[in-house]
Amino acid sequence: MKTIGIIGGMSWESSATYYHLINEKINQELGGLHSAQCILYSVDFADIEAYQANGEWWKAGDTLWYAARSLELAGADFIILATNTMHKVVTIIEERITVPILHIADATTNAIKQKNIQKVGLLGTKYTMEQTFYKERLEEQGLEVIVPNDAQRDKVNEIIFEELVLGNIKQASKDYYLNVIQDLRDQGAEGIILGCTEIGLLIKHSDVSLPVFDTTEIHAEEAVREALEEK
Repeated sequence: MKTIGIIGGMSWESSATYYHLINEKINQELGGLHSAQCILYSVDFADIEAYQANGEWWKAGDTLWYAARSLELAGADFIILATNTMHKVVTIIEERITVPILHIADATTNAIKQKNIQKVGLLGTKYTMEQTFYKERLEEQGLEVIVPNDAQRDKVNEIIFEELVLGNIKQASKDYYLNVIQDLRDQGAEGIILGCTEIGLLIKHSDVSLPVFDTTEIHAEEAVREALEEK
């Protein structure tokens, strides 16, 4: 089994879900008492969020590079960045390490294509929904991506940062997200990307009639596949 390096803490709530899913899926594949061979480096999200808010993405990139390098030196065979938004700085990390990073948007694109879906709605932080680093990665692989309107993006983002990263799950917020998803469906979305690793804490597959692509689940599954491939 390859050793998985996990850069977590963004937030620790979703990092805990990653850890659970990865170990659960390894056990499903191998049975018995098997669990994942992995190393977790959990950063302080307050620092990362401040860099985001101030537009100091290079500082965030340096912080995550240090985490990645530490995982590499500790024996990780590959790395997953347990967040969607911080893939904005993935090239800063990739340029300074020698082990591969499994990109969350690539794993998500593959899952969407397996469903023969062309047009998807994207939910996430404002950075993910509004900037190009994520959407363009999907579009370059042939997908059409639509996002909520301005006011909806503000509220979706607010719920992430003021509730979900703290593990605070509210029915009113769930209802709001479901209304946004319905609007995206009305605009032609054939599936919905939960493009923030905390959204899966709020929205479940059973809540939505469209196919839901929970990036946390998809990324964890991709990490397990890579871990079980021969070195």
